[in-house]
Amino acid sequence: MNRLTEGNKAYTKRVRHSQLSCFFNFVRNNIDSESVNPCDTPMIRKIYRQKVTSRWEIIEKEIIDEVIFRTAKIRNRLMLELMARGGMRVGEVLKLRLKDIQDQKLTLQAPKSGKEREIVFIPQKVAERLRDYAKQVCKYPEDRIFPISYEAARMIVLKAGKLVGIHLRPHDLRRHSATFASRSGVPIEIVSKVILRHSNLSTTQSYLGTINDVEAIRWIDNIYG
Repeated sequence: MNRLTEGNKAYTKRVRHSQLSCFFNFVRNNIDSESVNPCDTPMIRKIYRQKVTSRWEIIEKEIIDEVIFRTAKIRNRLMLELMARGGMRVGEVLKLRLKDIQDQKLTLQAPKSGKEREIVFIPQKVAERLRDYAKQVCKYPEDRIFPISYEAARMIVLKAGKLVGIHLRPHDLRRHSATFASRSGVPIEIVSKVILRHSNLSTTQSYLGTINDVEAIRWIDNIYG
């Protein structure tokens, strides 16, 4: 099985396993009832099992806005906005330096994708506040704008969520940025390549929240009402 599927994508490997398993089941059911299906062992099933894709509940824009507006400290509010409005990961926010700011464009050095650098685009108002704040706290171009630990950043997000009675994690804000953009009519290619900076659309689709009945009806009414 490993030789048969070597170099194939995970989906193709699962298909090959399913096809081979069906063949051995056919032999057992129609030709030799004593034969054993070699694909039907716990280890093989675990290796080739279907990947479960996580789906995330949508956090409404009004709630995210309230979280941000009720955060009084400028540093904390900027961090929340960069994740919720710019689709940034918390680690990317923490690595930002003064020299990485070019108006509405932020340069990410050595991003998660493995590229040398990536570009993040943020709203003009956020860019202006970020620039002013960075000039106040940074003496040199190489200085980090938010020189705190990941755990401290996570606690900032958690406490911000508690202000409005929700359990909020840093990645919830990044997912919100993608979901809100998608629901606002932004093409999924832009959501994927520009906002989230994913290499493929399937990864982006797993970020987009599930749609409940109430929201589905609201969208249908908006389109046809």
